[in-house]
Amino acid sequence: MSRIHINKPVAVTSVGFRKNLGVYPRRIEFQGVTYDFIDAGLRCLVRHGERIAEIITLSDGITDYFLRTDNCGGDWTLLGKTS
Repeated sequence: MSRIHINKPVAVTSVGFRKNLGVYPRRIEFQGVTYDFIDAGLRCLVRHGERIAEIITLSDGITDYFLRTDNCGGDWTLLGKTS
C-alpha cells in the first residue's frame, strides 16, 4: 500500500451520524469525481491552541481516505488516501 498526499478542500454532499450524533461524510466530491463511503473508521481530535480539528478515516471498500474538518462541520479537507 502506498499513501498519496492531497491536502485539498472537498465538497461533502451527504453525511451520516454516529451513535453520539457526531457527523461524518458519506459522500464527497473532489475534482469532478464523487466518492461514496461505506465505513467511517477511526477519528482523532487534534488541538492547536484554541482551535480543534478532527481527522477521520473513511473507506469506499477499496481505498482508505483521510479527511480533516474544523470540527464546526463547515470545511472539509482531503488529506490523503492509500491505494
